[in-house]
Amino acid sequence: MTNTIAPMKAFRNLLPRKKKINRTVLFWIPFLPLAVIVIVPLVYLTAMAFTHESNQLNFPIEWIPDPITTANFTHIFADVTLPVLKWFGNSLLVATVGTLIVVFVSSLSGYAFARLQFPFKSQLFSLLIFSMMIPSAITLIPAFLLLRDLDLLNSYHAIWWPGAASVIGIFLLRQHFYAIPRDLEDAARVDGAGSFRIYWQICIPLVKGALVALSIFTFLFMWNDLFWPLIVLSDRSTSTLPVGLLIIQQGSYIQRGLAFAAAFIASAPVLVFYAIFQRKIISGITTTGLAGK
Repeated sequence: MTNTIAPMKAFRNLLPRKKKINRTVLFWIPFLPLAVIVIVPLVYLTAMAFTHESNQLNFPIEWIPDPITTANFTHIFADVTLPVLKWFGNSLLVATVGTLIVVFVSSLSGYAFARLQFPFKSQLFSLLIFSMMIPSAITLIPAFLLLRDLDLLNSYHAIWWPGAASVIGIFLLRQHFYAIPRDLEDAARVDGAGSFRIYWQICIPLVKGALVALSIFTFLFMWNDLFWPLIVLSDRSTSTLPVGLLIIQQGSYIQRGLAFAAAFIASAPVLVFYAIFQRKIISGITTTGLAGK
């Protein structure tokens, strides 16, 4: 009797596992086409980056290059007219400094809207949110003319300062600052702390998750941005990597191997960045707007 009961218990314990596996499979099946749409271009990009120029147009596509070559990368790094490493450094500088500026300004503004009292605070915040509905094309020419009058064109200041006050960043951090208990702030004021000290030493450490999420989103946006740097930067030596990719593709004959190699150099850091911080990115998306009022 004991010999028959043990297998029955094991079988009953196995049923929930099978149901869980089946649910997981059914959940992921609709996402398979989307995964293919995302992964196939990346695989194609990687394959073409390591394929010789003479084999670029071969059909069927050589998903595994034969032979695998690094000639495209060697050509790019050796060509002084295509300073890819310089562009890479420019993009890194623009994205890093721009992210620091956006996070600092957004955190200050978010703290002010969440914790401080000043005239017309609600009206100003409503106006700020309303500005999100204004198409960026409307403000393009006025922003360009203002930067021209300030003599900031063809410098990274023209990229950093127009977007320093991120409406999405201010809204995100305001929501998280609202969730901080007032008792902490009141206790700090009793101890003699001022508004900036409360903001810097008490509130900022409590919203680290939101700050990291905003930093990641801002860095990726600035790294991939092509439109605005293409308008305000006219010197090839100050160009960012997306603008450099456009330069490589100019001319009557496009060297596909060089373009794919440069695109691989531009994409690899972003993919590594996403692989490392994917949990923070997902948590930043799921928690936006859930905290506070």
